[in-house]
Amino acid sequence: MVSDVDEQRLAVVEGIGGWALSGSGPAGLELVNDYLAYLGDRRYSPATVRSYAFDLLHFCRWLDSEDVTLAAVDTDVLLRYLGACREAVLPTQHGGNVVDLRSGRATGYAPATVNRRMAAISGLFSFRAMRDPTAVNPVPRGPAARRTAKAERSGMLGHLARPKARSQLRAREPRRLPRGLTRAETRALVGSFLTDRDRAICGLMLFSGLRSAEVLGLDVTDVDIGRGWVRVIGKGDKERRVPLDPDVAGLVQAYLLAGRPETGSTALFVVAKGANRGQRLSPAGLRRVFRYHRERAGVPAGHPHALRHSFGTALAEAGVDVAVMQALMGHDHVDSAAAYIHLSPQHVRRAYDDARARQRATRTGN
Repeated sequence: MVSDVDEQRLAVVEGIGGWALSGSGPAGLELVNDYLAYLGDRRYSPATVRSYAFDLLHFCRWLDSEDVTLAAVDTDVLLRYLGACREAVLPTQHGGNVVDLRSGRATGYAPATVNRRMAAISGLFSFRAMRDPTAVNPVPRGPAARRTAKAERSGMLGHLARPKARSQLRAREPRRLPRGLTRAETRALVGSFLTDRDRAICGLMLFSGLRSAEVLGLDVTDVDIGRGWVRVIGKGDKERRVPLDPDVAGLVQAYLLAGRPETGSTALFVVAKGANRGQRLSPAGLRRVFRYHRERAGVPAGHPHALRHSFGTALAEAGVDVAVMQALMGHDHVDSAAAYIHLSPQHVRRAYDDARARQRATRTGN
């Protein structure tokens, strides 16, 4: 399946061997495809390989527009690319002094997007260095990371250029707390879903904290309706078991009995109609479902991950131990689960009120 209508232009394609770039692009494009195949061989998740493919597609298109080959990429080229990502005017942006209130940017991609692209590029050239030890890795590390680009060193104010503080090429990424949905938003979004399949998907995210990819990866045998457990394969092929809410279990059972088409697929959630009827529901299909119901319910923030954030917030508000939260949500680090504790207004308010009560008691005792 070609992801670009113009087959002559460089595009991402999906084949039996995985994701690859196809079409006209900068010289040395086979290195990118070898790297993507290498990621597949190392059992990176298909979603990760796909993301890296599109990240490298953007980089290679930019190289082609700059008439730079992959072999000629050095640190200055990467710094120029970093600047191009920062200065690009996206379709939803106006540029100039018009700043979007939601993103806080007038131009440029989100820092998380830029950093993911740089991670893909860093991996690409590390792969090249692994195959050819004589090849120089253009991604700066150590003292080389504090270099400035030629354009930054030139001009009347070039002597004011400051060395880079980070050890790698990265954009500064703001740390924001995860945002869940309010109760009114949750009611509106959940009430918008009409089928048992979509309600069950929504319920697994909202009451079991599953990620989109985890929901789509479920097989029928992963759900134990009788005992109330779900077997989940998370990031990095890590397996965990999470409780299944009784109401959600009822939706899954109703879907299996009456809503799920007859199919040979082992997938729990499959396409209900159309040419792909009976096949596993795809990420694009799930995004389409949520896009429709966000508009129908009038909840712009109603993305799948927002339901997972709502689950984490509810656990924090109920006073669930942070280690239990980590296990339920499949976080690698306890800090990820702790973010929900800081997010919980009730938790913060309770701690604040307790501290103030102790202060008053101390002051009265004196």
